[in-house]
Amino acid sequence: MANSSAGIRVLLAGATGLVGGHCLSALLADDAFSQVTVFSRRPLTQTHPKLTVQILDFERLRDYTGLVQTDAVLCCLGTTHRAAGSPEAFAKVDHIYVAELARLAAARGASRFILVSAVGADPASPVFYHRVKGRAEAAVSELHFKAVHLLRPSLLLGEHPEPRPAEDWSKKLAPFWSLFAWGPLSRYRLVPAEVVAARMVELAKGTEEGVHIHYF
Repeated sequence: MANSSAGIRVLLAGATGLVGGHCLSALLADDAFSQVTVFSRRPLTQTHPKLTVQILDFERLRDYTGLVQTDAVLCCLGTTHRAAGSPEAFAKVDHIYVAELARLAAARGASRFILVSAVGADPASPVFYHRVKGRAEAAVSELHFKAVHLLRPSLLLGEHPEPRPAEDWSKKLAPFWSLFAWGPLSRYRLVPAEVVAARMVELAKGTEEGVHIHYF
């Protein structure tokens, strides 16, 4: 991997979210990573010698091309229909921003792109949410990274920074759902956000090449 003797440089987008927050903590605690750059819309509370936080406007990502100096990208960008306010705004965050970040990273020589997507992602899906996630996956996979990892968890367990009623209900149903989420339904089992984050961090250190899809 590039820059391996000096440690891995990683760019994290979406650090203020559930999975992204766990990613940030894991990256800062792991000596394999020498430089952690966060792209964020607002300041973070964390400080660390190897952490740099770049406050930026994702509408103008191309203006920040020079800040993309990384070996691996961990992309946890995502919102909800409720928070976004419209289908178009949701698609902008979960597809357009993701695709633009990937294009910039590929152009700047990043070798690995690791994306949190969702089970059911398919650019041809009749379900809007799955279609948007699938289009983001397709955009990233078409670029010239040595490795692309697409993580497809189902509902996430954890404390969200903002209310998410659907996932709050998932916590209550978790003991019952686990009785049925096996065999063909195993991909839909509930997964703790820290498990997804840990997988992302490990993949950032890996040497596999090609496009890989990961279920939980």
